[in-house]
Amino acid sequence: MSTPGTKGAGPEGLASVLMEKGALKADWLPAFKAVPRELFVPDVIWPGRAGMNRQGDRVIRSEEPDTWWEAVYQDAPITTQWDDGAYTGPGKGRIPSSSSSMPTMVFSMLDALDVDAGQRVLEIGTGTGWNAALLSHRLGGENVFTVELDGTSAREARKRLNDAGFDPVSIIGDGAEGYPEGAPYDRLIATASIGSVPRRWIEQTKPGGIILAPWGPTYGGEAVVRLSVSGDGSASGWFVGSSAFMRLRAQRVQRTHVREYLGGRKWPADGTRSVTAVSPDAVGDWPIMFAIGVQVPSAFPWMESYDDGSYTLWLRDTAVTSWATADYEKGREEFEVYQSGPRRLWDEVEAAYLWWEKQGRPGFDRFGLTVDADGEHVWLDSPGNPVPVRSA
Repeated sequence: MSTPGTKGAGPEGLASVLMEKGALKADWLPAFKAVPRELFVPDVIWPGRAGMNRQGDRVIRSEEPDTWWEAVYQDAPITTQWDDGAYTGPGKGRIPSSSSSMPTMVFSMLDALDVDAGQRVLEIGTGTGWNAALLSHRLGGENVFTVELDGTSAREARKRLNDAGFDPVSIIGDGAEGYPEGAPYDRLIATASIGSVPRRWIEQTKPGGIILAPWGPTYGGEAVVRLSVSGDGSASGWFVGSSAFMRLRAQRVQRTHVREYLGGRKWPADGTRSVTAVSPDAVGDWPIMFAIGVQVPSAFPWMESYDDGSYTLWLRDTAVTSWATADYEKGREEFEVYQSGPRRLWDEVEAAYLWWEKQGRPGFDRFGLTVDADGEHVWLDSPGNPVPVRSA
């Protein structure tokens, strides 16, 4: 149903959208109907837009009930917390730290999780509690274990779950550690992104079990990986679709300001000048960033934009030893580059981009991940074809 004054917004409309997109399948439709999203969205929210990591202005339910309702039943993410709860408003905080995920992503991941009756599931990142409620309706609360690091978020989610009639095992703790007391699990699903699969997750998942998690390199680009756990303690599987989740707190990367790289000097400081025929504009799409980031570890980009539409692409390493810039101007065929430090970061990015082009510009669906005693290896088309790593 929809509420008065909301121009038809409501569960039925969202269900139709999700089914048309193929995200909501028949086996999850009863859970969708039994677990309204509205019961798991806080009264203060920052609505997002589909496919974008951008938040709208703050909406308070008591002040704008129609706007709040329409946001709940849009197929878009909703930011529910900033700066680990330190920021309360008005306006926006610095970094979003919790959300109600885009419904298409929620049900696409639940479909990929492929649960059966009686299976035990560990969820990493309770968030608002909606995902745990959907799983509890499908499997029974006694088979669902959900871990949340933020104590306030965990307690609020627990109340929402109980008020809606669900009672999964709710734990306040570090999701990177899993929950050994409830192991082993048939399925593990993470609603926070990772750059490395925690060993505890594999140890706590049964052989033949599935780990489903958003995985992405430091550089950017991210996709959901579906790993099958083997009896030898390894796990391997394909990436099943693009994603953009907030990082697991235990794996966040601190990004130092460019001034630290320049050592107090003005740009270009001691940077060495060169030119490139590869446009900085060519290396910014999400799947390309993923392919670059896998090959160029421990580095990240930042775009400094100017009023005329040009910009400088900054590259920095997490060790704070190396930096590079590439200047973009529309219509140019060559672009000015400066690099400094033991890593030639633009050279690494350029080589990674050219490798991606040579492989036929692969999307996420051609990549996979293996985690074994030798570490983590992203591969293309088959586990025997590892993606090259340019530097470390």
